[in-house]
Amino acid sequence: MKHQFNEDVLEASKQLFYKKAEDVKVLHVSHMTIVADYFILASGRSDVHVKSLADEIQKFMQSKGWQRLRIEGYREGRWIVMDYGDVLIHIFHKQEREFYGLERLWLDGDNSVLVTEATASVV
Repeated sequence: MKHQFNEDVLEASKQLFYKKAEDVKVLHVSHMTIVADYFILASGRSDVHVKSLADEIQKFMQSKGWQRLRIEGYREGRWIVMDYGDVLIHIFHKQEREFYGLERLWLDGDNSVLVTEATASVV
């Protein structure tokens, strides 16, 4: 089944990419869970970078009218989860992302989009 991706979600993923987040990926998970429709996953190079990405994505989401319901992990800056209801944004330190492997749990055929230099202008 071909998944439709929300435009705000794709734009948010591009914002993370343009802020130098690594391995930015959007997963459409509404057919797998009631927790959210989308996961955005991104990695930062340091605790400071992870926090900076979270700050920037908060500004972007707010500008699009999304209200953050809660945030976890900001103080430590290792794995920040931002809950926007239909969208969960996971910003990881590289080691945490590798360890927890959320992609392995939530990938299902064509339910993901990887944001790269080539796809950022198309996505």
